[in-house]
This record gives sequence, C-alpha cells and structure tokens, in this order.
Amino acid sequence: MTGMSTVAKLAGEPTGQEFLVFTLGDEEYGIDILKVQEIRGYDQVTRIANTPTFIKGVTNLRGVIVPIVDLRVKFSQQEVEYDENTVVIVLNLNQRVVGIVVDGVSDVLSLASEQIRPAPEFAVTLSTEYLTGLGALGDRMLILVNIEKLLNSEEMALLDNAAAHVA
Repeated sequence: MTGMSTVAKLAGEPTGQEFLVFTLGDEEYGIDILKVQEIRGYDQVTRIANTPTFIKGVTNLRGVIVPIVDLRVKFSQQEVEYDENTVVIVLNLNQRVVGIVVDGVSDVLSLASEQIRPAPEFAVTLSTEYLTGLGALGDRMLILVNIEKLLNSEEMALLDNAAAHVA
C-alpha cells in the first residue's frame, strides 16, 4: 500500500508545466514539451503539388512519412531563410507525427500556473484561438501555442493526403 501515498503526495505538490521555447522572428513561443518527440536540423523535403505554401513537403523519418509545416510561413513572416540554425521540431499529436520549422529552439522552461496569463483579446502575430496564454518570466514574454489547434483539422487532412501520395 505504500505506493498509494507517494502518488497522492506527488499530486499535491505544485508542479510547473514544461514548455519547449522556440523563436520565430523576434518572438518567443512555447509549446507543451510532452508533444515534442525530437528536434532535428532542417533537411531537404519532398515537395508536394497543390498544398498550401506553409506545407513544405514531407520527409522520411526512420520509415515514417512526416509532413513538414513551416510555421514561419504560416505566421506570415517575411523573408523566410533556411540556415544552419533552422530547426524542425518533430511533434507527436494524437497518433500523428508532424514536423514544424522554426527559427531556433532556445530552452525548456517550467511555468507555474500563476506565471501563465490568459491570452490577450488582441492577437500578437496569430489568431488568439491558437493561444493557450502568455507565459511571463521576468521580462520575457512567451506566447504559448496550442499546437493541435494551430495545425487545425483541415490542414491536417491536407497533410494526410500529402503524406499518402508519397508513401
């Protein structure tokens, strides 16, 4: 029975939520670390016809066809460049693996619930429906993104079709 008490004790401790912090332009974003499978450099992808510009294509990741979405294009950033700092965050979203291209990954931060503020009514770069809130860390402001909502179902359907044509 000792196992039960430790579980209860752990549940009672204040734990922060961990976010992987990435940059797009001058802004820092955070996504739930539990959704992140791995971080890798940007490799060439196989382009697919008739997909929106932010869908860069697909890549083969150890036998799995993974669609790659460039969040910088999605967030209408100007002048998207690929260099040695460009990274792909491979996400595992409800049995689906997707890569997102970002300018860079800076760190992993743990935010306690009191450090997370509701998203403002006015959007920063993206629609507030994609935001879970803002993380405040001293003078740093993290835009916390609901990545599943961001890669919404229509886009996911496009990605599925894209991946199916290549597989």
